[in-house]
Amino acid sequence: MPSGSPSDALDLLKLGPADLAECEAFLEDVEHSGSAGTVHTLPRPARRPSRLLFAGIGDGEEAGWRAAGAALARSARSETSLRVLVPRDTAPEAVRGLAEGLWLASYRFRLNDAEPDPLRRVTVVLPATEEIEAALDQARAVVTATLLARDLTNMPSDRKTPAWFARQVVKAAAGVPGLTVEVREPAYLAAQGFNAILAVGRGAAQERGPRLVELSYRPRGAKRHIVLVGKGITFDTGGVCIKPVSGMKLMRKDMGGAAAVIGATLAAAAMRLPVRVTALAPLAENALGDDSMRPGDVITHYGGITSEILNTDAEGRLVLGDAMAYAVRRLRPDVMVDLATLTGAQGVALGKRTAALYSHSDSLAGALAEAAAASGESVWRMPLNEDYAAELDGDLADIVNSTDIGAGSLLAALYLREFTGTLRENWAHFDMSSPAWSDSNDGELTKGATGWGVRTLTRWLETTAA
Repeated sequence: MPSGSPSDALDLLKLGPADLAECEAFLEDVEHSGSAGTVHTLPRPARRPSRLLFAGIGDGEEAGWRAAGAALARSARSETSLRVLVPRDTAPEAVRGLAEGLWLASYRFRLNDAEPDPLRRVTVVLPATEEIEAALDQARAVVTATLLARDLTNMPSDRKTPAWFARQVVKAAAGVPGLTVEVREPAYLAAQGFNAILAVGRGAAQERGPRLVELSYRPRGAKRHIVLVGKGITFDTGGVCIKPVSGMKLMRKDMGGAAAVIGATLAAAAMRLPVRVTALAPLAENALGDDSMRPGDVITHYGGITSEILNTDAEGRLVLGDAMAYAVRRLRPDVMVDLATLTGAQGVALGKRTAALYSHSDSLAGALAEAAAASGESVWRMPLNEDYAAELDGDLADIVNSTDIGAGSLLAALYLREFTGTLRENWAHFDMSSPAWSDSNDGELTKGATGWGVRTLTRWLETTAA
């Protein structure tokens, strides 16, 4: 709560004048500034409640409430329960931010529940209105989808095969109105010409073979169709161009884009947004095996574009190319957005928290950037510099999948642009390799997978549907 004004919330605890005076004096003594995410703890031995936590919300915007929620969840982690009191006139968007912060920061990935966290129950005391209930429902849908994306990304790759990932999508979508799932297996992919997805997955054992998952949400009366495409490399050795150990140890996160687009589509269905959404997750394990693709190989993508393989570790753009070409030819969307943990260059340019955004459309890029800012995620629009496009021209094929001139994130975006067809002006690409993972607990993020993109995409779909 803002510094110096605790009484509006604290009177809900039925504290007496002396207690309120104690709180006022404490806040003054600790010089509580009220800045977003700051927490000060007042111990109260032998009294109820035994501790009072005062959290700052900054300027009172949604982001400040999200930071406060996250800070409270961490401060109360050793408790069994937490009761959060907010001023009576708190706006619905503030409640959404608070709830998102509380839930997201409370997440911890575990393969079993043998050691649950002590904090098992959080109660938020606030007015019961339709607007507040709607805000909580929005927060719940987004957080549920984000945590699923985190779970999928955190899962070790000895368990996380393409087939396993596909089963999780089928399970998550079961019984949800408006949702359907199709899982395309290797025989179908071969018959239909998804040769890039097959080429990337060729080095893996048969039971770890590639898949293409199509999750569709089709509400009645929807006037727009959005296709979301996410890179789904369940583990990336680099193939023949093998990665060093330091670059390979976190490659279970290389399907973070696929997890995000699946999560956003599930959130759209849970919120019953009036917009048609299709998520495509091209899934493969880029393994080193007897039949792995080689530098110098030429593959023919779905739709006919040929690509010369110069680096087998530039595989994400290959599977995305197949899925994007399929989307343009068969699904005919109004807008297409792809997400991928695509290049190390993105992290070099923008660091750990900010994704690179590429688009020819000022309006689309602006809407996505606004959605990211509102949701608590960070993006920066990068140029699609035409001067570099000729670098992709191939000698043996239409294009090459890698070059040695640098500008790695830009060239990957230009490569993907080749598969946008008539959607070139209605397409956006997120390179989100670094933001997909957090090295420590940081605000609403917990150490490990972040589920980056679910919140941005869902917030954008909300505005698209409005």
